[in-house]
Amino acid sequence: MRHFFLLILACHLQAQACPPFVPPPSGGDYADPDARQRLLTVERFHFTPKVEKLMQGESGYLGGDIGYTLEHFANHPRALSAMARLALREKTARPKGANFSIDCYFDRAIRFRPDDARVRAVFGGYLLAIKQESSALEQLEEAARLEPNNASNHYNLGLLYLRQKQYDKAREAAQQAYSMGFPLPGLKSKLVAAGQWKE
Repeated sequence: MRHFFLLILACHLQAQACPPFVPPPSGGDYADPDARQRLLTVERFHFTPKVEKLMQGESGYLGGDIGYTLEHFANHPRALSAMARLALREKTARPKGANFSIDCYFDRAIRFRPDDARVRAVFGGYLLAIKQESSALEQLEEAARLEPNNASNHYNLGLLYLRQKQYDKAREAAQQAYSMGFPLPGLKSKLVAAGQWKE
């Protein structure tokens, strides 16, 4: 009984630490055209090119400006990518100035828009960077399923399949990417080198 109570408490604390995203009046869904003007305002003051390139914050710490952006538009893919890169650069799960951990920002975005393939793709790339391959594979497969006409999704998935020596799946993903006009030859070259490419 005590263990069950501790488990419930742990889940409650985790939920408190990572609350769901509720769009404020000055925010919304990144993909919603009706929120475009609000998005432009947030980007103008907080997610500037300098912030996106991780050069310097506009109102303090970089994590604060990127976090502000994500607290107004949880599924902002470029802001999620910037926060992930900042977390990797600072070697911390919660960059300086951010209100939440990088995992929480992704969690909030996915709970808010589970069908957003761009969020899944960015999360997959981050998980790959921290060597969580099985979780990365889940996200990249979901990105490709949600947006099957996105060549980049298939290419990145193919690279991961190749790394795991799942050659048939890697070749299939590569052929899908290249049939859509993906320009980089790296995946095909790696498959050729492994003796696994077939036209």
